[in-house]
Amino acid sequence: MRTKKKSKKWLKITGVILLILVIAGGAYAFSVYKSFKNAVETMHQPVDREQTVKRDNPVNFANKDPFSVLLLGVDERKGDRGRSDTIIVLTVNPQKNSVKMLSIPRDTRTEIVGKGTQDKINHAYAFGGVPMSMDTVEKFLDIPIDYYVQVNMEGFKDIVNAVGGVTVQNDLDFTQNGHHFPKGEVSLNGEEALAFTRMRHEDPRGDFGRQIRQREIIQAVINEGKSLSTLTKFSNIFTALGNNVKTNLTFDQMVDIQKNYKDTSSNIEQMSVKETGTRINNIYYGLVSDEEKARIQSELKTQLDLN
Repeated sequence: MRTKKKSKKWLKITGVILLILVIAGGAYAFSVYKSFKNAVETMHQPVDREQTVKRDNPVNFANKDPFSVLLLGVDERKGDRGRSDTIIVLTVNPQKNSVKMLSIPRDTRTEIVGKGTQDKINHAYAFGGVPMSMDTVEKFLDIPIDYYVQVNMEGFKDIVNAVGGVTVQNDLDFTQNGHHFPKGEVSLNGEEALAFTRMRHEDPRGDFGRQIRQREIIQAVINEGKSLSTLTKFSNIFTALGNNVKTNLTFDQMVDIQKNYKDTSSNIEQMSVKETGTRINNIYYGLVSDEEKARIQSELKTQLDLN
């Protein structure tokens, strides 16, 4: 019984900041623990970026400090770095037992830090990779961006398949990439889930509708990860993560997150950015008003105990 309880503890997401990415390894056997550790070491990729000036001291997971992570879904192209078409900021506060998940539309017009130009926020990754993306989002939101998790969106389907597929509530009947998605509850494999998250042109809400679907898939993967009752799928999960995910979080940090922040995964609040679409030099942008930006910044600062 004790072994069973212990295994369930390790079957939680290792820190909700990784959400769709890191599903806690097992306590059944050392070999599983070792496999998980090896996968994380494969994923680990330090970022060439100085400590954020928006923090006086680094995050201390042992002290249960609130922290943030930038989730980047990248469509990588051969011979091209690609663009971060999915941009989500997670702010985690263990004292409040909550996570706020903010989706930033890829067409949001803002200053690209290090480039000195106003452009679409997703171009920061194309210009300067993860460091420039972190710097740009940090300035846009006026909060520290402590960590990042980068997912290869083409390989995202492998992660969904590794947890055995997902089930979501779909609020719009549409077809994408040859897959039909009726309204109501739909079960998706990896390829279907990827198509589900990519559609936006048939949605009257545009990119906002796509953000809703992306967050639904993220939440669904979390739920599937928590419900795993055996280790039969862990090998596939670890392989999918190692092949498609990069992060500056270390294995020891993930263990600390699992130990001190696990309860926050039960309270995830979704946020969105209200924008006005416009064309500048015949290029579409989403403009965020000063009032809207101030509202978002204030809410995230409160979540991070920065006010």
